[in-house]
Amino acid sequence: MAIVILKTTRIGIPLSVRLIITTGKEKGSHSYAISDNTYRAMRTERRDQCILISGESGAGKTEASKKILLYYAVTCPTKDHMVTLGERLLQSNPVLEAFGNAKTLRNDNSSRFGKYMDIQFDFKGATMGGHILNYLLEKSRVVHQNHGERNFHIFYQLLDGGEDDLLNTLNLVRNPHNYRYLVKGNCPRVSSISDKNNWKAVSKALDVIGFTSEEVQKLLNIIASVLHLGNTLFGEGEEGETYITTETQISNVAKLLGVDGSALKEALTHKKLTAKGEEMVSPLNFEQAVSARDALAKAVYGRTFNWLVEKINQSLALKAENYHSSKDASVIGLLDIYGFEVLQHNSFEQFCINYCNEKLQQLFIELTLRSEQEEYETEGIAWETVQYFDNKIICDLIEEKHKGIISILDEECLRPGETCDISFLEKLEDTVGGHPHFITHKLATGKTRRIVSREEFRLLHYAGEVNYNVNGFLDKNNDLLNRNLKEVMYQSENQILSHCFRREEVIDQKRPEMAASQFKNSLMKLMEILMSKEPSYVRCIKPNDAKQPGRFDEVLVRHQVKYLGLMENLRVRRAGFAYRRRFEAFLQRYKPLCPETWPNWNGKLADGVSALVNHLGYKAEEYKLGRSKIFIRFPKTLFTTEDALEAKKPEIADGTWWWERVSSRQGSQTLTPPPPQRPPPGSPEEAAREAWKSWIRVGSRMKDPGTQDRSSGL
Repeated sequence: MAIVILKTTRIGIPLSVRLIITTGKEKGSHSYAISDNTYRAMRTERRDQCILISGESGAGKTEASKKILLYYAVTCPTKDHMVTLGERLLQSNPVLEAFGNAKTLRNDNSSRFGKYMDIQFDFKGATMGGHILNYLLEKSRVVHQNHGERNFHIFYQLLDGGEDDLLNTLNLVRNPHNYRYLVKGNCPRVSSISDKNNWKAVSKALDVIGFTSEEVQKLLNIIASVLHLGNTLFGEGEEGETYITTETQISNVAKLLGVDGSALKEALTHKKLTAKGEEMVSPLNFEQAVSARDALAKAVYGRTFNWLVEKINQSLALKAENYHSSKDASVIGLLDIYGFEVLQHNSFEQFCINYCNEKLQQLFIELTLRSEQEEYETEGIAWETVQYFDNKIICDLIEEKHKGIISILDEECLRPGETCDISFLEKLEDTVGGHPHFITHKLATGKTRRIVSREEFRLLHYAGEVNYNVNGFLDKNNDLLNRNLKEVMYQSENQILSHCFRREEVIDQKRPEMAASQFKNSLMKLMEILMSKEPSYVRCIKPNDAKQPGRFDEVLVRHQVKYLGLMENLRVRRAGFAYRRRFEAFLQRYKPLCPETWPNWNGKLADGVSALVNHLGYKAEEYKLGRSKIFIRFPKTLFTTEDALEAKKPEIADGTWWWERVSSRQGSQTLTPPPPQRPPPGSPEEAAREAWKSWIRVGSRMKDPGTQDRSSGL
């Protein structure tokens, strides 16, 4: 695995840039280094931090996030109850991976959902709580998998590792080939995955997190019901009516879900319609019944996953005894979200996943390449602009109101009359057909037309070109479940399901938000969260597509380095400045190092900073003064200044230094220790004393992130 770690501050200050390549079973220390730097910055700056982990599918994002979480759980100070909290943070991983990860063509443990975790720390730096936000679970995987892929891990773990008594209770057999939802990808077993051992890890994790045995049983009942639901088959009568042909299977489903069997059968073969205030029941044809069954399976699994995240959050929540200290709490956020995907068949899920990656790339550009260069221009620093690709044009193509792809998709889903996926494609051609990053078979010419089918559109993403097949786009965006199926579910005796399906949802006639718009809005909120924190970046680079250790595909790596914008970022770093701070903040922190600026500087701030750096011996090539900030080019310069400040602190702390400064400035030849009583109000001695107290209270705590990364070698 090759990982680039780029540590920056909010305004793009580079603290470490490393390329660490590990192969086989070697473990690089980079994840721990970035974790430590972020933790120290949070402690000293008292500002919330976040670590953004990104890269292609299979590049190592999930493994990197687990290393970071492990570092905090093991190294942070703890109390007795916090030991349990740290363990729960760690054990949330195997549970979420079991229910949210799956084998894909590119990755044997691919995250099929996005995860953002906040870890809360008290003023002493000890963990005191956590919270997880989950994004867009790939529910379609429950009912369909591409060739060579599997369903979510938990199904195979249960069958391979579950005790015989448990499987008998759930009416399951061990062979995954017996279940239609598990063999669509023709890959039920994988040599590199031990489902039996992973089952043991999940069972232990559920216990550590605090799930009761009854909750675990209810949870497994739902998982088993999905398998039985997949084996529920339909027949078609002479007049086109649909009926269920597998009575045993539907009985198992009803029993495990805790619902009435007759009501469930009725809801799977009929739907309720309301017209002009009157309710009517309409039979479903064969295709509609199959769709209703699959929609129920996806809804039950997806909502159960959300319940699972809620339950984990309850176990990680801030306890009552820590409430008062929470006011001084700080947060480190950890984003582990799906990587950019280009599959043989790309559908609605890949469209949303790649849109998410476009937004993260846009954030990276905003906080590093663009903002740093704009700051130099604003501050009047001589600067030769570094060119880079700004992917805002692609984000706008997808998300722009009224004429972006998501808006067009929503409109087509809501449009009365006959709509289909092809009509959606035609609407795209009419609306965004002239966009330079959008191509269809109809709009293409020459060679491109041969590689874009009539049912596809192609987007030229920042990371490469992707063809999306529109079949299923409208259904997946609608994400609808028949109302009578919701009625059956909310009356379930299974407390998990009755929590997931509320009566209010059945009564409310308002149409729920479309899946793509819901995802877009949740992404906007995520961007706001990330923008409010000091970001660090872990950029994961995939060394080869064969999932083999010790193999380095230079062409593949160069492609990733290029589209991630790392070369442009390095050029900005080389030409730029390692540290910048507003004049008043720099002067406040380092003024004790210069007689002219201590205890107070009363002139222009720029003149005070100039006097300070001249006294410290800064060379002209080491710094620049902007309009409101000082820019220091080399970390070594800042480290030397920080060392001088640390060396001066003992003199300040013994209570005599402020007196010596005043005496020397008044021309006194004899330096005497401060009097035991308070100096006269308004006297120079009093001013120096108050300046010293103020600096100890405020200035000495104003540590800069740049002082923390001494291991970077920069």
